Amino acid sequence: MPAFPSAGDSATDAALDTVFIGVSTKMYMGYAHSLTWLEQLVAEVDARPALTAGRVVPFVIPSFPVLPEAARMVQGTSLVLGAQNCGWSDGPWTGEVSPSMLSELGVGLVEIGHAERRRYFAEDEAMIALKVSAAVDSGLTPLLCVGEREASDPEAAADTVFRQIQEAVSGDWSVASQLVIAYEPVWAIGAPEPASAQYVSRVAAALRESLGHHGLAGMPIIYGGSAKPGVLPQMDGVSGLFLGRFAHDASNFGQVLDEALEISNRR
Repeated sequence: MPAFPSAGDSATDAALDTVFIGVSTKMYMGYAHSLTWLEQLVAEVDARPALTAGRVVPFVIPSFPVLPEAARMVQGTSLVLGAQNCGWSDGPWTGEVSPSMLSELGVGLVEIGHAERRRYFAEDEAMIALKVSAAVDSGLTPLLCVGEREASDPEAAADTVFRQIQEAVSGDWSVASQLVIAYEPVWAIGAPEPASAQYVSRVAAALRESLGHHGLAGMPIIYGGSAKPGVLPQMDGVSGLFLGRFAHDASNFGQVLDEALEISNRR
C-alpha cells in the first residue's frame, strides 16, 4: 500500500505539485454496500495508470468495520486507506480505536477534528491535539479537519483556521509538517453547493501566508464541503479535494481524478 505524503516530505512550494483526492463514507453505507462501492472505486483508480506516478494521490476512508477487508482490496493499487477517527493512546479506553492498531491494519492516514466530531462528540482542541500527537507517533498522517462556523471575510476565516492548526499541534510546527489540512467550512458541509472558488482560494492564500512564517507555505491544503466534479479546476492554491456524498457514486470520483491528473500535468 502506498505511503501517504505530507508536508514533512516536502515543506516547500513543491508540495503543491501533489494533488490529493479523497472520499469518506461517514456512516452512509452498510458493510456489503461499502465493499461493493470499494470495488467500483478500485476499478476507477485502476483505469487510470497515470496515478502510479504519485503526482495525484487518491485516498478512501470507509467506516471502521470495513478497514481490514478494505486494506486487502486496495493492496497493490494507488489508493491510500484512511480511518475516520482514532483514540489518543492504547489502554483502557472502551470503544476507542488506537492509532497503533490502525497502523497495523494498513491505514495510512486518519481523519481528526471533523466538524461533526467537534460538535456532536464534544471534541475540543485539547483532545484533538492528543489525537494528532498519537497519530504521528504511530506513523499515521493526520488529516486535520478545520474550518470556520459561519461564512466571513476570507482573511478572518484563514486566521480561525490557522489558530485551529496551531492548537492541534500544541504550537509545535515540526508536528504540523506531518499534517494534511482538510479545509472544510462548517457552513458548507452538507450544503447544496460548495463554498465559492474565489472564497476558498482567498482563504488558502491567506492561510499559506501565515504558515509560511513557519516554513510551511507548501503544506497540503485540500478543500471539503459539498465538493464535487468541476470544483477543483476553479480553485487556486488548493492541493485537492476531500469528497463526501458526491463520490458515493464511484464514477464521480473518477471524474475528479481526471481533473486532478489534468491539473498535475499542467504543473
